Amino acid sequence: MPFIGNKPTAIPLSADDLEDNIISTAKIQDNAVTAAKYIEPVPFRNIIINGDMSIAQRSTSESSYTSDTYSTVDRMKTRVGSLGTWTISQSTDVPSGQGFAKSLKWDCTTADASPSASDFLILEHKIEGQNLQYLKYGTSSAETVTLSFWVKSNKTGTGQVNLRDYDNNKLLGGTYTISSANTWEKKTITYIGNTSDTLDNDNAVSLALEFWLDSGSDYTGGTAPTAWETRDQTDRNASGTLSLGDNTANDWYITGIQLEAGTTASDFEFLPVDRNMSRCQRYYIKLNSEIYGNNNYDGTNNLQNYYMFRELMRAGPTITVGTAHGWSSGPTAASATSDGFRIYGAGNNVYIDPPGYIADAEL
Repeated sequence: MPFIGNKPTAIPLSADDLEDNIISTAKIQDNAVTAAKYIEPVPFRNIIINGDMSIAQRSTSESSYTSDTYSTVDRMKTRVGSLGTWTISQSTDVPSGQGFAKSLKWDCTTADASPSASDFLILEHKIEGQNLQYLKYGTSSAETVTLSFWVKSNKTGTGQVNLRDYDNNKLLGGTYTISSANTWEKKTITYIGNTSDTLDNDNAVSLALEFWLDSGSDYTGGTAPTAWETRDQTDRNASGTLSLGDNTANDWYITGIQLEAGTTASDFEFLPVDRNMSRCQRYYIKLNSEIYGNNNYDGTNNLQNYYMFRELMRAGPTITVGTAHGWSSGPTAASATSDGFRIYGAGNNVYIDPPGYIADAEL
């Protein structure tokens, strides 16, 4: 078709104009590449709470452990089934140049070189089901997760780390090797998603990490599972050779535990100390100050005070109060919910020594 009307007049471009246009285009491309490089990482990608071992509300060191307990570093459960005696502590021995200030240390103080068949030694971290729904377990889109951590020990050998599904009694295993004694080493383990079983969407434990450090023969007769299986006791430490309880010279350090969706490990996600503390206080709060009664009387002339928690706790916790003064009866802690609790009793000018209270809602 012929052109109707006046044809547009071409505007000639000088060499300088062409050069400027080329440079401007290059700048746009460079800016796009730079923006892509500096996209912020997904916040709270680490499923593990307090993986850098920086929060230790209970204490920084406890000795003579011979049974299951939460001790020292928050959210890390010591599990000892008649296998030696242990001092558990928050240590300043950390991998150099990685940004960590604290680690968790296990130190054997009474050895058990010949454990009975049912004996075990485990570090466990439990995770609420409602924090795991984005992993899409029970569907064909179930996410692979990757575990990374730093470890050090005087013992070399293989350690087994299981991903345990409490909701469906399933297990998936992984292993790492300590190659050099008394040397910090970074380890990475990848776990496939569970396409068969869903995780409960609630505040109870659904998944847990099990770091096996030693055990008797009940846990070593099988094979570390590389696919999700119904939990078989003989598979839980089938590949473990650390035998950490066999000598009082043995110790084991760990820090930088990170579990995240995906097939590769990203750099450890450091959180501000206030945010890390608040996440820990969902499960355990130790009020390191006195509590004073303010003479709020109920209908029977009993003192009654209500205390709000700093953080919304996972569930109504167990309350323990400190040494009480000025009470003729009580004090009694009651009506504990995830928000707070009530203390009542009788007395005048009453107070409670620090810790004023301990609220425990651990998994």
